[in-house]
Amino acid sequence: MDKSKRTAVIAGNWKMNMTPAQTEAFIKELAPMVAGLDGCSIVLCVPFVDIATAVKAAEGTNIHVGAENVHFAEKGAYTGEVSAEMLTSVGTEYVIVGHSERRQYFGETDVTVNQRLTAALKAGLKVIVCVGETLTEREQGVTLETVSRQTKVALMGVTADEMKNVIIAYEPVWAIGTGRTATAEQAEEVCADIRGVVCSLYGKEVAEATTVQYGGSMNAKNAEELLSMKNIDGGLIGGASLKTADFTVIVKAAQ
Repeated sequence: MDKSKRTAVIAGNWKMNMTPAQTEAFIKELAPMVAGLDGCSIVLCVPFVDIATAVKAAEGTNIHVGAENVHFAEKGAYTGEVSAEMLTSVGTEYVIVGHSERRQYFGETDVTVNQRLTAALKAGLKVIVCVGETLTEREQGVTLETVSRQTKVALMGVTADEMKNVIIAYEPVWAIGTGRTATAEQAEEVCADIRGVVCSLYGKEVAEATTVQYGGSMNAKNAEELLSMKNIDGGLIGGASLKTADFTVIVKAAQ
């Protein structure tokens, strides 16, 4: 499939890092470093308390702002949660759903990931939905089955038209924050399988237009090789997204 028909997206996932003041300083430093690099969309997914600051700091730049999670209900008795409308009201454009840390530590399931995805799409957000296998699942040889299932359940009820606002991020759980990275060939195999699932659900045209990212310890040293693969259209970046120089190298590799 033709890689030129889809948009490369480099998104930083800050996790539980950065105060509003640090966020403002970071974006002011990053903005001139990535100015004019328009070969990919540049996104920073930041903690809830940083969103308003990030949106203001990113005004007039090519940096977009996202959140790290969203609840599936419009409102209600969900202490500590944030709705899609709340996110859009402060200028959020993107949101991550289904990150393995949310699944591992906060009990999210394939079904609740789907609920969050559809709620975010309904509110007009662009959604980065994460899928990926554990080390045990890879060793058991069920990587493709696991990732295919997660992808199919996540996309339940999502229309072909809505897929224009869906990005799928393959993040092998065993490579997140561990320093271990899937080889370019391993990452390409799974990203190609994800695209195949999208093709089976929506057809070739939608599959060819869907951005599939790789996450899991992508950094300044390995980004170019990973991004050269024909089914890897960008990256969901953890630790390296907290360093302006490293993040810029990755953005340049995606041009």
